[in-house]
Amino acid sequence: MTKTSVAIVGASGYAGEELLRLLLRHPAAELTAATSRQYAGQAVGAVFPRYRECQLPFINPDAEQIAGRAEVAFLALPHGLAAEYAVPLLTRGVKVIDISADFRLRDTEVYARYYKTSHPAPELLSRAVYGLPERYADAIRTADLIACPGCYPTSVILPVAALLHAKLVETTGIEAISLSGVTGAGRKVDLPYLFPECNESIRPYAVTGHRHLPEIEQELAVAAGVPANAIVINFVPHLLPVNRGILSTILLQARPGTTAETAVECLRAAYDGKPFVRILNPGELADTKHVTMTNMCEIGCAFDARTGRLIVSSAIDNLTKGASGQAVQCLNLSMGLPEDAGLN
Repeated sequence: MTKTSVAIVGASGYAGEELLRLLLRHPAAELTAATSRQYAGQAVGAVFPRYRECQLPFINPDAEQIAGRAEVAFLALPHGLAAEYAVPLLTRGVKVIDISADFRLRDTEVYARYYKTSHPAPELLSRAVYGLPERYADAIRTADLIACPGCYPTSVILPVAALLHAKLVETTGIEAISLSGVTGAGRKVDLPYLFPECNESIRPYAVTGHRHLPEIEQELAVAAGVPANAIVINFVPHLLPVNRGILSTILLQARPGTTAETAVECLRAAYDGKPFVRILNPGELADTKHVTMTNMCEIGCAFDARTGRLIVSSAIDNLTKGASGQAVQCLNLSMGLPEDAGLN
């Protein structure tokens, strides 16, 4: 089998390291370039001993050099910086799978409001495909710029979009409470994420304007078939003292006739044949322990007859289904491979 040559731009962060884990064992991809300013010149296996056999040296990020080595480039970079590499790579004919936020939002004004800067490449927004395979598989197959969803949005959109589309729940009164492991903050030295600060502590943050909020609202509006600004939700993220994993609990106002049973039936129909969505039986709820180090999204539903609320729980690994695993899933679609290639 001829393998597709791939590069990881920003390979020394948590998402980049997860890409290393997945791509080094992928049956149809060959890692031909990995960039890191900090570790340039050192072998991947020397920096990450778990990949000791990999002697590929890290290189400084240079679009021309990357384009000379790879057919596909994964961008595991901060927002703003990713677009700086996406533009020249696309110009040179390289397919781009972006894990940053640069091409997720369709509205440049919304991007500027939440990311506190003007969009670095607005001319590419119409070209970008939202990289949630369970909802946009056909578009992903032919795209040359794929914008992978954020970790929190993945955990909320997958369960709620299907229920909105089926009109089992109202478009108003949606509340999502999410808890994420510390790797979600990225690999950096920052006081709130030091072990003594976050251990034995659970705390909310960015409760009125998290950057993932507009992404969630955008995609839920698409699913519901309403205007982009028609869905407004409460999104309350929390920092959880574990390495990896996201658990989201979403409260939805049920429409007449909706129960846990009808919600589960809807979700199973919506994701039938999708290898990375697991729908639990009515009344069972998701658990991060069941999805850690996998590309799976586990979804459970319960119905509170007293309040008329459908309570949905969703669990993913923030680094796998919430980032790098989803990116590899998009790669598989674009290569015409089974979605689960290299992910089981």
